[in-house]
Amino acid sequence: MPLFPDTANATAPFGGKGAALFHLGRAGFPVPEWFAIPPDEAIDPASWPPLSGEHAVRSSATAEDGAAHSFAGQFDTFLHVPPERITERVAQVRASTQAEAVLAYCREKNLPPPSPPTVLVQRMIDPRCAGVAFSADPVGGSRSLTVVAAVSGTGEKLVSGDEDGETWNIVRDGTITVKPDDALLSTDDAKAVAELAVACERHFGRPQDIEWAIDREGKLWLLQSRPITTLGGLPDPGDTLRVWDNSNIAESYGGVTTPLTFSFARRIYEHVYREFCTLMSVPRERIERADDVFPQMLGLIRGRTYYNLASWYRVLALLPGFQLNRSFMEQMMGVKQSLPEPLVQQILAESKTARLNDTLALVGTCIGLIRQNSGLKKQIARFQLRLDRALDLSGVPSLEDSSAEMLAAHYRELEGQLLKKWDAPLVNDFFAMIYYGVLRGLCKKWLGDQDGTLQNDLLAHTGGIISAEPPRRIMRMAALAAEVPVLPEKLADPDLREDVKLKLVAAHAELAAAFRSYLDDFGDRCLEELKLESPTVRDDASTLLVSIGALAAGGRARERMEESPHKATDAPRIGNPLRRMIFRHVLERTRERVRCRENLRFERTRLFGRVRTIMREIGRRLWADGRLEDPADVFYLELGEVLATCEGTGTTHDLAALAALRKKDFDGFRAEEAPPDRFETRGPIHRHQSWEHAAVSIDATGDAIKGQGACPGVVTGKVRVVRDPRGARLEPGEILVALQTDPGWVVLFPAASGLLVERGSLLSHSAIVSRELRLPCVVSLANITRILKTGDRVEMNGATGVIRILERASER
Repeated sequence: MPLFPDTANATAPFGGKGAALFHLGRAGFPVPEWFAIPPDEAIDPASWPPLSGEHAVRSSATAEDGAAHSFAGQFDTFLHVPPERITERVAQVRASTQAEAVLAYCREKNLPPPSPPTVLVQRMIDPRCAGVAFSADPVGGSRSLTVVAAVSGTGEKLVSGDEDGETWNIVRDGTITVKPDDALLSTDDAKAVAELAVACERHFGRPQDIEWAIDREGKLWLLQSRPITTLGGLPDPGDTLRVWDNSNIAESYGGVTTPLTFSFARRIYEHVYREFCTLMSVPRERIERADDVFPQMLGLIRGRTYYNLASWYRVLALLPGFQLNRSFMEQMMGVKQSLPEPLVQQILAESKTARLNDTLALVGTCIGLIRQNSGLKKQIARFQLRLDRALDLSGVPSLEDSSAEMLAAHYRELEGQLLKKWDAPLVNDFFAMIYYGVLRGLCKKWLGDQDGTLQNDLLAHTGGIISAEPPRRIMRMAALAAEVPVLPEKLADPDLREDVKLKLVAAHAELAAAFRSYLDDFGDRCLEELKLESPTVRDDASTLLVSIGALAAGGRARERMEESPHKATDAPRIGNPLRRMIFRHVLERTRERVRCRENLRFERTRLFGRVRTIMREIGRRLWADGRLEDPADVFYLELGEVLATCEGTGTTHDLAALAALRKKDFDGFRAEEAPPDRFETRGPIHRHQSWEHAAVSIDATGDAIKGQGACPGVVTGKVRVVRDPRGARLEPGEILVALQTDPGWVVLFPAASGLLVERGSLLSHSAIVSRELRLPCVVSLANITRILKTGDRVEMNGATGVIRILERASER
């Protein structure tokens, strides 16, 4: 029997189009009379109601007009069908599902061939005009713009593409932004059609593509409504603009970052920068107004971590001197391009209050800055003491013997004592940024350093930087290994098992003691050391052993170890006594703040190492309880989920399935090309199928490439491009070329004669450590890992940042 919308229920097999008409008709929309012939029904006109006049006969397949695939135009539709030909047309519509064009569409979309559809028979409207309307712009993506297209007569010629028709663009508030000349529709008719499309959207809860007709009497009819299937991949131009930049953060969170690490980092950034504003005496009401900014400082896009730059600028705008400090912040973060100026002006407008309030806030914050600067040395000492106490496990069960609940409690203690009170590193980083920017400015203004490189020479080898100690220890171990016949070659062999190498090291007492001391002091340092999922040197010492062996085999380990230590460059002579005093003060403060910046990073490594151990142990407990398939799957849960599970407040029981789903996603992220280093989005990230690459210029003339000189020195030699330092080996005299470096890369520094880094800033780890080691270094070299190939011979100038390609490896 045919299905009639007045008597059937919502579960009847109306198909996609028929189901939409059923619900629209029941809701009172102006739908012409119709009935449906299910696919399993024989074509029996005797069961149909009496028919007169012309009808439209069209398909209504289950897959048709769906949210994912509309099949628009794929199946046959017949208009102006007289009653005596309806039977014939129904059969033709059913047969059209097997047409070659339909089957090709299914193959393209990876869909199964469609089954015979339900067929709709609907009274034909004799239209004065007809067309389609989209409740959202299907091309531009605007969800607030309705697009109306119209032709005279039936709308079939518009749908088929035989006529272009006229187009109206109408905003939700009724404003018309595009109106055709000599319009077929009146303004009222166009607005009525737009309102009908929006009403359909509100009814179904998602943007709709409708077909409509206006009859000879002027009545507006709704012929069908289906979801706009393309909007899920289109950003809305009216949504919030976000600028994503990975700059220095790629040094800490390079490549794909797991959900546990990212959720931990996001939580820490939120807490510490809210606290930073409090420390800087920013008025509480200002901090509260920016409450939603702090959780949005980082973003995870296709598994990669990025700065959400607008949030950083908004936090900085809470402090005085935003226009000056923003340039200092950009230098510290390694940001190559400023935020778009309209967005900067928007941020300034958001942060502005009444003049009196601004003045009082400025005075209070300036007092806070002076207080923090003067008391920073004691503050760092207190922080160090608090850190040592928090990490002291004396008198408590070992982490290996603790329950999941005890482990979660220990994390909460660390968070309360340290992660939410990260005062000294925050304040020190801020003043390192300020002093470095001031020193650079004074070098230009008072000493004529227009290249902006003198300050790097003045900061070289200031001493006391703990990150320079691992390379020195490696050189000492290499010198010891060089004294043992055959040992260097075996340690440098990447194919020899690690356990075999460790036995060889253990056989030589002095070398074994030096190796154990290295692990005790720097065992938490590793590649991508801020990623909780990263194995530490204690877990995997293979790269360290290869580096020791390679340096020992090179024959210069003892010579390099015994080199006289470099001295810091004296401050240049300035004639004006007042200027000389100011310059020396700024220089000493900059050296101190940069030194403390790197040393406090090491303390961060210790803390993150403890958090890593806690989470690994929790993973083992969940695995033992059958909640995870593998202990390492804990890294595919978010921090809140892990803690809630341990504390009995979680909402997800099947953690294994959740982790498996995320592992599948992140395996896909690893296999695909990464998003660019910098790009812009609007609204939700999932709407972006691709990202607009912000222009990154490469300052190159011929075979010269320009970056930022980070440590002075001119070196000529062959380059070795290293993308993963695990097992990598540098030959004597080679220049190391890397995308970015973190403390895990220092095992390669002793063998390198120079360092070229694609990412990073003048205050990044690679820049600070290279200055301490007097290793010529250039950072911020866009695309250098793609421009240079291993074996290319270059000349690098660590002062000017210029690299000249002397000979290509392919040309020899």
